[in-house]
Amino acid sequence: MVKDIAALIGRIAVGVVFVAHGWQKFTEFGMAGTAGSFDKMGVPLPTLSAWFAATVELAGGLALIAGLALPVAGVLLAANMLGAWLLVHLPNGLIGEGGAELVVVLGAAALALGFNGGAYALDRVLFKNNKVLNPVAA
Repeated sequence: MVKDIAALIGRIAVGVVFVAHGWQKFTEFGMAGTAGSFDKMGVPLPTLSAWFAATVELAGGLALIAGLALPVAGVLLAANMLGAWLLVHLPNGLIGEGGAELVVVLGAAALALGFNGGAYALDRVLFKNNKVLNPVAA
């Protein structure tokens, strides 16, 4: 029970950060602003990449919070963070200005929570016999 509560708290915390970043890309920066920023950072296909990042962060963050399609959400969020790390943050090192520490932690946490989301997840209720969407299914 304690590990399930810990997983729930972790999913909510990490999910809220992803939702905030995705929401920011859509509403504060806008897709044109996000794409322009991605272009300046050398991200390939900046408009497509901006839409992918914003959508995965917003929808994936909500999925983490709800505990829905956790393996899919975890893999997509981790892939998004891997791209951010390799394309933008890697030259800046781990810590300091533009460092990779946030994307590394968010990506690893999303992946871990995607496959170990705890008992308090919609996946447990909706997919109780599906071993892909509920890795702990009997």
